[in-house]
Amino acid sequence: MNLLGKVRSQATALAERAQEGAKAGQGKLSTMQARRHADALLAELGALTYLAHAGRSVPLAQERIGRLYSELAVYEALHGPLSAPLHPALADGTDMHIVGEEEGPRA
Repeated sequence: MNLLGKVRSQATALAERAQEGAKAGQGKLSTMQARRHADALLAELGALTYLAHAGRSVPLAQERIGRLYSELAVYEALHGPLSAPLHPALADGTDMHIVGEEEGPRA
């Protein structure tokens, strides 16, 4: 094989590796975008649930909550189950202290 043939061979190999790297990068980007979308859905679901629990439900909240559940189910079907990160205080199974909550009997 002459010098020009070796250069072409190496250039082809480099181009193939670059394409593989680009595909891998695109896959990671798609995964990150999907996770951000799921996080936004969860945040909206949490906000609507909180407002309903606090007695300040917004119009059409139940319909929106139903759509959020459906979108999250689609996410899980495509990407696997969601996992909610636990607050560090909950990781050991103990309750979190809520600001303003009494810590015990006062003397």
